[in-house]
Amino acid sequence: MAVAAGALKAQQSRMRVIAENIANAQSTATAPGGEPYRRQVPVFQARDLDGATGVVLAEVRPDQGEFKRDYDPSHPAADAEGYVLRPNVDTLVEAMDMREAQRAYEANLNVIETARAMETRLLDILKR
Repeated sequence: MAVAAGALKAQQSRMRVIAENIANAQSTATAPGGEPYRRQVPVFQARDLDGATGVVLAEVRPDQGEFKRDYDPSHPAADAEGYVLRPNVDTLVEAMDMREAQRAYEANLNVIETARAMETRLLDILKR
């Protein structure tokens, strides 16, 4: 149960990072020629939890992928050539990652519910 609980926390953190990416997908730099929001990527790490190997969110790293460039010379964040840098966030990829994180969260929740049901059943058997 400790492994599943740790995985729940890791997936919850992953969903939070994905939500932040989606929320900032259309943002731009605050100054002309500046950099916009950079996509964040969760990094997981294996950890020993009660004699079993579990997972934790180790850190959140910025994605070093290229920014998108749009030609819009009237935009306040446009550089000298008239291009505006847009975040390197693809909302379709983020939506798929969110769905994967939700499914992993649900699977770990099912593990916890099944383990509790098994413990309850064992206690019922032992009471007889």
